[in-house]
Amino acid sequence: MGGAVAVHLLEDPDFDGRVTIIERDPTFTRASSALSAAGTRRQFSTPENIRMSAFSFDWMRERFDVGITEGGYLYLSSPATAAALEENHAIQRTEGADVVLLTPAELADRFPWLSTDGVALGSLGRSGEGWFDGYALLQGLRGRARELGADLMTGEVVGMTLAKGQVASVQLAGGASRPCGTVVDAAGPWAAEIAAMAAVELPVEARRRSVFVFDVERDAPTGAPLVIDTSGAWFRPEGASFIAGIAPAAEDDLPDLPLTPDHALFEEQLWPALANRVAAFDAIRVTNAWAGYYELNTFDHNAIIGRHPEVTNLMFANGFSGHGIQQAPAVGRAIAELIVHDRFVTLDLSVFAYERIVGERPVVERNVIG
Repeated sequence: MGGAVAVHLLEDPDFDGRVTIIERDPTFTRASSALSAAGTRRQFSTPENIRMSAFSFDWMRERFDVGITEGGYLYLSSPATAAALEENHAIQRTEGADVVLLTPAELADRFPWLSTDGVALGSLGRSGEGWFDGYALLQGLRGRARELGADLMTGEVVGMTLAKGQVASVQLAGGASRPCGTVVDAAGPWAAEIAAMAAVELPVEARRRSVFVFDVERDAPTGAPLVIDTSGAWFRPEGASFIAGIAPAAEDDLPDLPLTPDHALFEEQLWPALANRVAAFDAIRVTNAWAGYYELNTFDHNAIIGRHPEVTNLMFANGFSGHGIQQAPAVGRAIAELIVHDRFVTLDLSVFAYERIVGERPVVERNVIG
C-alpha cells in the first residue's frame, strides 16, 4: 500500500515533495502482501469496492508483470442467501462487472466435478477476476517508487511528535527523528499501533488466516475458478495443486495469534467442507501451509481511506479486511490525490472516510470472504 501511494505521488506532475517509505522488515516475512493468496474480484456489494478492484486490475495488468490468472470467482449461495446474491449481482452488473448467475443445473453442466447439494444459485465472474502474484506487485511498486526517487528506509516507527494538533515528526527505533508534512499509515495489520502514536484510535486488528496447499490423488477438478462455498470455505487451483482456507469460528478468531497454520482448523472444518463440495477432495494430500494476517476493520469490515478529521496530516489506508492487495493501486492513487489536490479525482472514495467511524455509520459489505 505504501509503495502504491509513493508511485502515484511521484508520478503526479503537481507533486513537488519528497517521499520516504519506512519499512521495519525489508524481507516482508510477516507482511500480509507477501503472505496473501492475492485474489482479485469485482463481486462486491459496495459500488466503491467494485470500482477500486476494477481500476486496480486494469492498472496492474498495464504496468507490471504480476502473473494475473483470469480464472474468475464463483460464489455459491444457499436458499437462505440467494436473494442477497441476486441483489449483489444487480449492483455488480450496474458497475459493469462481467458476472453471470447460474442455476444448480447450469453449475453442474459447467463444472461437473462440483456438487450442487444445498446450492440455490451461483455467481461466476467471467472476466476481470482471478488471482495474481502479490509479492511481484509488492516488489514492482517498490522498485518503481525507488526509480522515481523515493527513499526506501529500513526502520521502525516507535513514536510521533505532534505540534498544534498535527504530526510534526516520526521517531524511529534507535533515536532518529524524521520531520514530515504528511504521514500515511499503511501499516496493514499493525495500523492501530501507528495511529495510537498520534493519540488516534483505529479499529483494525491482526487476525490470523491459514492457507493450505494440497494435491488431489485422483480426478482433480479442471478449469476451476476460485470457489467460495456456502460454508465459507474457499479453494482455487495453484499450478497442479490447490490452495484453500476458511475463517475460524468467532470465538477462536483472536487478535495477534502467532503466524503458524491452524492444522486443526483444516482437519475439523476445512477438509470436510471441501470434500462435501468436490468428491475428489476426499482424497487429498496437504503438501504445504502458511499463515498470514488479515487486517480486520472490526467496525464494518471495510477500508478506512483518507485524512483524520482533526490530525489532518495523518492519512489512513487501512482496514481492508482481506481485499487490500487487490485494491492497492486504486487506494494509492486516491491517497496521492488527497495529498496533492486535496480531493478525490479518479474515484470518489469518501464513503470510506474515518468520520463514519466517529459517527457510527458503518458501510456494510455483504460479499466478505472470511
